Amino acid sequence: MTKSRWRRLLFALLLATCGCLPHHAQAQALPTATGPGSSISIGGGVSGYKLDYGQRWLGGYEGWVDANLWWWGGIEAEARWLRYNQDLGTHATTYLIGPRLSRRMGLTEPYLKVLAGQGRFYFPYDYARGTYLTVAGGGGVDVHLTDRLQLRAIDLEYQRWPNFTYGTMNSIGLSVGVSYSIKGLRPR
Repeated sequence: MTKSRWRRLLFALLLATCGCLPHHAQAQALPTATGPGSSISIGGGVSGYKLDYGQRWLGGYEGWVDANLWWWGGIEAEARWLRYNQDLGTHATTYLIGPRLSRRMGLTEPYLKVLAGQGRFYFPYDYARGTYLTVAGGGGVDVHLTDRLQLRAIDLEYQRWPNFTYGTMNSIGLSVGVSYSIKGLRPR
């Protein structure tokens, strides 16, 4: 056998030996801590909003999904139907999605969110309806009642409808509700 073949054979044996060692070596350290992991929360609640169009106060209901991809935040998607206290059939609906940052502190979890999506506005007397870009910023506090159940104690949101028919329309509102977390994604 030539010298180069011995080197190749020795190198192959060395690689094979090294490949088997990690399987038998128990040198992996245990983690010192674990984070909360990922989770999905599904919730619903009630809302009250003041719209710039005619200075109207509308009430309604909403639904949301929070996908917490990291311990510090994730994505929120929400839909809101403002149908109560209609004046002459005027009402609004929004479908928004965007990033959400949160920090759990004991039983409370304050959060901030920036959302964008579609707003639908229904004009008086069913005269017309329009679909507009809607952007929103807001925040609030969730209170963890149990391991899976949260109370959305307050959610404040400021919406801007920049391409509204009669110029930019702004709205501000408060919401409260309850959500349920699916914990299958979190390590125990």
